[in-house]
Amino acid sequence: MLSPRRSVRRSALTRACVTLAAVTSLALTATACGGTTKESSKNDDAGKASNAKADPDAATKKGLTVAFLPKQVNNPYFTVADKGGEKALKELGSTYKETGPNSATDTSGQVSYVNTLTQQQVDAMAVSAQDPGALCTALKQAMKNDIKVVTYDSDTNPGCRDVFVSQSSAEALGRTQVELLGKQLGYKGDIAILSAAQTATNQNTWIGFMKDELKKPKYKNMKLVKTAYGNDDAQQSFQQTQGLLQEHPKLAGIISPTTVGIKAAAQYLSGSKYKGKVKLTGLGTPNDMRQYVKNGTVEGFELWDPAKLGALAAHTAVALKSGQITGKKGEEFEAGDLGSFTIGDKGVVDLGEPTVFDKKNIDQYKF
Repeated sequence: MLSPRRSVRRSALTRACVTLAAVTSLALTATACGGTTKESSKNDDAGKASNAKADPDAATKKGLTVAFLPKQVNNPYFTVADKGGEKALKELGSTYKETGPNSATDTSGQVSYVNTLTQQQVDAMAVSAQDPGALCTALKQAMKNDIKVVTYDSDTNPGCRDVFVSQSSAEALGRTQVELLGKQLGYKGDIAILSAAQTATNQNTWIGFMKDELKKPKYKNMKLVKTAYGNDDAQQSFQQTQGLLQEHPKLAGIISPTTVGIKAAAQYLSGSKYKGKVKLTGLGTPNDMRQYVKNGTVEGFELWDPAKLGALAAHTAVALKSGQITGKKGEEFEAGDLGSFTIGDKGVVDLGEPTVFDKKNIDQYKF
């Protein structure tokens, strides 16, 4: 039986969620699941309360429930990342759960899962957002119900979460992918980008830095001819690769900053006349790309360790719930074997520099 105080809280929460469901439905209709207007984005960025104070000496709470909500469940990349979170939470004495949509473009589905986790009163949630603005109303409602919100892999607008756990600095990821391809091409030729969804925050941020990197003099003979989108679907990404080569027969290289996309592109290239001629790089997992590196389709690609990304998201969620951090710039916290981390601008924590995988080292990594 619930205590009177808990009963009142549960009733208030139920009313809030019913209201939220109606508001969310209207919001999704208004935006057509297409993100935010400039004004709503501005409000999102300014929305988070900032009066809380961190106590770095506070004890780490145990017995918490932290839910992971990836862009897509059963995606190999997120399976590895979320397992890293599960392992970290077990070591911290808390409980892990995972839920989420089966499609990486089911934005309304992600909103529904956030609402469900809020109703279930989890202590914290780690979310990889399909769209920077579409989740904001639901996530803010979760935060009002004292649920800590960490985004990992792909961010929302900053006011809609407490901390974003970034794979690496977005600038480093964007620029190093161009540099990798440039070296393979001798800094010469037409290139294309095969990305995930058009609304994917992380890919779009990296692509912005790729375009800026290409402005440097050493890339004067490299030209970006097209950015295609495979929606993190293997079949669509395979077809988009085929389409790029048909549309641009002189294409010299492709950058795919998505693990699904680069694997699909490698699969297409390895069975075509373009194998070894059209260079491919981007972000992939060693297990997915091992055969394509060894058969000469791919010279090198890069990635962070997704298991460590999930683990850092778990540590961040528990540190927030324990009051050791609040998400403000300059706050520091310990993340077990991962070491110490400092929160940067706009509540962002960087995991570290990406690793380049090639024939020399790929067998050293098993994920």
